[in-house]
Amino acid sequence: MNKKILIADDDMNIIASLKFVLADEGFDILAVTTPQAALDNLKTQSVDLILLDMNFQQDTTSGAEGVQLVEAITALELNIPIIVMTGWATIDIAVEAMQAGAKDFIQKPWKNERMLSAIDNQLALAKLDKKAQRLSQQNQLLTSQAHPGSRAGIIAQSQSMQALLSTLDDLAKSDMSILLTGDNGTGKSMLAAYVHSVSARKKHSFVPVNMGAIPESLFESEMFGHVKGAFTDAKESRIGRFEMAEQGTLFLDELANIPFAQQAKLLHVLEAQQFEAVGSSKSLHADVRIISATNSDLLADIKNNSFRQDLYYRLNTIELRVPSLSERVEDIPALAAHFLLSFSTKYHRACPTLSEQAITAMQEYNWPGNIRELSHMMERVLFTCKKDSIDTAELMLTGANDDVGNNNNNNNAESLEDPTLSLDEIEKKALIKRLKFHHGNATETAKSLGLSRSGYYRRLSKYELD
Repeated sequence: MNKKILIADDDMNIIASLKFVLADEGFDILAVTTPQAALDNLKTQSVDLILLDMNFQQDTTSGAEGVQLVEAITALELNIPIIVMTGWATIDIAVEAMQAGAKDFIQKPWKNERMLSAIDNQLALAKLDKKAQRLSQQNQLLTSQAHPGSRAGIIAQSQSMQALLSTLDDLAKSDMSILLTGDNGTGKSMLAAYVHSVSARKKHSFVPVNMGAIPESLFESEMFGHVKGAFTDAKESRIGRFEMAEQGTLFLDELANIPFAQQAKLLHVLEAQQFEAVGSSKSLHADVRIISATNSDLLADIKNNSFRQDLYYRLNTIELRVPSLSERVEDIPALAAHFLLSFSTKYHRACPTLSEQAITAMQEYNWPGNIRELSHMMERVLFTCKKDSIDTAELMLTGANDDVGNNNNNNNAESLEDPTLSLDEIEKKALIKRLKFHHGNATETAKSLGLSRSGYYRRLSKYELD
């Protein structure tokens, strides 16, 4: 898309000259002749740079009108570079304009080389500033989330995983939407990051968002951003996930948890490829690739009127199921060894090996928590194992299966009624047992506990179960 420049000058000859020079350089031009017209257009249209006269008809020499307009534009917090122009150039006017928020100063009559150089420089600096803002917000959002972006981070010795990765390699060359399905803990987020890392968009951002963790009241703000003052707590402007992922990939995890009322808004953005930040009437372009994931049966959700059919078809240009860990037992030894080595490095502890009996036992286990459960198990065993080799007993697989496979009220009560447990420990154990009972289904688990989606995810985060 061509860069758009707003010219504000009351002299039509100046506007015509600038249009001639700038249009020839590939810029789109929006021209106005009054300060108020400039402000009105900035509230409804997106521009990349402003060329601003310092003197309008009310005042032809002091530059006061231009300074006031620079201040008014700066107050909008649009972060658009302003270059001011005047035929009455003085150092005082230049300093005052820069203090008000202008980025550069051009004297009339200008030299085309100087004008174009100033414009190119400010556009380049604005691009860097925008990138820095995106990275800053991404770092705030993603510091606790690791998304390896290389094939080396994915262990896939089984035929089912090799076939899946081969398909993803082919799909990465396209821009089509991908829907990843499968149980919780199977590695869907890692695979989404991998697709991004081998796609044409890899130089841009990969932005994951847990749809179940966003309160419905903040959905639009989180996804599309907001401007300062848009609502009570909007003390500063903030970019949303779509803008963070511009030209990159947006990963919608826990897709089925998008509130039904908000699904139409998401569909509109995907179809129109544009959106407005909350509190703004200015449309922004949405050039993003969508990868989504869910452990829910979306077709059943559609029948139950909890998920829109049109949104489902928009997101699943192709739908791929990620196999559960029990369906890829060939990968278990390598995965377990990988986690042991990773945690031993993290905690600076000696790395034990797995006995053949332990490996066999793990391959026979049904893994209701999939790879996430295996990771947690290896982390625990690293601290509980007192030998160089881990045997079957130290894995405690039997007890874990009993919790999942049997609805044994006596065992549950005995565990939760331990008089040495704190309230937090009781709540954590209850969450784990209920999550296992519902085989990792977040929606059913939250419903059975009487929790809202956001309340459920807050507790998962609190106990590091997410």
